[in-house]
Amino acid sequence: MLRRGNATAVIGQVAAVLRDFTVDGTHYTETWPTTEPTPQACGSVLMPWPNRVAGAAWSWQGEEQQLDVTEPSHGNASHGLLRYTAYQVTTLTADSVILSASVFPQHGWPFTLDTSVAYALTDAGLRVTHRVSNVGPGEAVFGCGAHPYLRIGDVPTEELTATVRAASYFVTNDVMIPIEKRPLDSDLAALPTGASLRDMHLDTGFGDLELIGEHIEHVLEAPDGRTLTIWADSDFKYTIVFTPVDFPNDTSGGPEGVHRAVAIEPMTCPTNALNSGEGLITLQPGAIWQASWGLTPGNR
Repeated sequence: MLRRGNATAVIGQVAAVLRDFTVDGTHYTETWPTTEPTPQACGSVLMPWPNRVAGAAWSWQGEEQQLDVTEPSHGNASHGLLRYTAYQVTTLTADSVILSASVFPQHGWPFTLDTSVAYALTDAGLRVTHRVSNVGPGEAVFGCGAHPYLRIGDVPTEELTATVRAASYFVTNDVMIPIEKRPLDSDLAALPTGASLRDMHLDTGFGDLELIGEHIEHVLEAPDGRTLTIWADSDFKYTIVFTPVDFPNDTSGGPEGVHRAVAIEPMTCPTNALNSGEGLITLQPGAIWQASWGLTPGNR
């Protein structure tokens, strides 16, 4: 557990997962029992691509690449290659931790990348910094994402208002692969200025995100005026908003069953970027990429 003043964060090794972020006793991320596996990718780091690769297949420099199918219901590869990998703790202080893991060449993936994730509690909240080094002999491409499920204490998701500063969204086919990017239509048009989540059921990718100063910012707001801002560096040009109705309750501290949750996922590229090429980051041998996102509680 990390601790700074009245804030705490709990980080796990598998997928460098964010298990909990709390300020003044208020939980700002979903939690689950330590004895249970991570539900619905909650808090996981998504490397070396976020979301899906259509048919688990793509090509690199004219050679076909076949990844493992990790989403059998849709026949796709999902959420990268480190989702079930235990990162190693390389640095630990009272209020920060750095975890590291490498991605090695394997069927469907021809690159060697060293990756790390740094979590740090700050005066503003929680900062998460991703760092990727190309330690292979040739050019490499990748995408990076995270999958935090957000909350404001015990306020039901249905009572929250979400502000998602995007100008476009991705239309998907029946296996959740984008087929078109469109301007926000009537059902989504309120999101950039604030929309109630009560009647919104989303598993939707968004693009053309607005910069607020140097950062991208999306906001959840509770009826009492408490807010949670998820901010990201400009490299995180895309986001997915996901509102599952079957997120499991943390039975270690509450009733059994499920509830509705909301994930706002910062991503450097959209779904299926290994095929579309949109938003992919290119690294030459020896090059390093780094970018951050974070969570800032507040009040209106």
